[in-house]
Amino acid sequence: MLSMTGYGRGEYKAEGLELTVEIKTVNNRYLDVSVKSPKIFLPCEEVIRAIVREGMTRGHADVFVSYSDKREKEKSFYLDMPLAKAYADAAKALKAAFPDVADDFSLTSIMRQGDVLRQQEESGVDDQLITALKAALSGAMEKLNAMREKEGKKLSDDMLSRLCKVEELVSSIAERAPSVAEDYKKRLGEKIKNSLGGVEYDEARLLTEVAIFTDKANIDEELTRLKSHIAQFKDICREKLVGRKLDFLVQEFNRETNTICSKSNDLAVTKYGLELKNEIEKIREQVQNVE
Repeated sequence: MLSMTGYGRGEYKAEGLELTVEIKTVNNRYLDVSVKSPKIFLPCEEVIRAIVREGMTRGHADVFVSYSDKREKEKSFYLDMPLAKAYADAAKALKAAFPDVADDFSLTSIMRQGDVLRQQEESGVDDQLITALKAALSGAMEKLNAMREKEGKKLSDDMLSRLCKVEELVSSIAERAPSVAEDYKKRLGEKIKNSLGGVEYDEARLLTEVAIFTDKANIDEELTRLKSHIAQFKDICREKLVGRKLDFLVQEFNRETNTICSKSNDLAVTKYGLELKNEIEKIREQVQNVE
């Protein structure tokens, strides 16, 4: 079982190249990957997302990429000739307007203008940079999943402990259920006697009413399905990717419990049913954290 929440960091350092990838994940119904990286890695974003998808199926992942490239490479400069000419023309115009002012204008003056001569940016990532990116990202994913697996174990233990309480409540309802019809028969008989003031009443009619009530209040099917769901829940918790399956099962737990509460005409069964709903809700909250 894997939690959807985790953190992983991967690094690559070699030959003057240092690259770091960090991944933070949180809960989300579907898989959503957000990449925050320098512009040079824009063409690689789909590669990054593909690697993340190999290790995740649900959750929101923020991927952060940073790098420092100190490798020795040939440098090239971009000269903005029209802009340089504009500076020179402006200098000549000023010289003509103020002939008595000392002139210290030169080619060096033009070159000092930051927007005239500037180092050209890299056209794109090279093979070594891509290799570094994949290595750091794989390392981050490995650490992320190790953390998610550790957290998933804790979630599994918590849900299974709550499932034990669910199992106890289902057993309590099953023990109480056979007595509900008998108690209803006694209450109905006493009510009829009090209403008739001791006059004899038709026992067959009473039994008919009890039979109708018993049929309407029967929860055997619901209890059987709940026991089946409990067994399935335990089996699924042994798997790795369980979020969607457990989410469906929790809905079924709620469905059967709601039916039991609606059919029940017994205070004890209703009390157990409300406790059951409370425990199921706690399990549901934890299922939302599982991939």
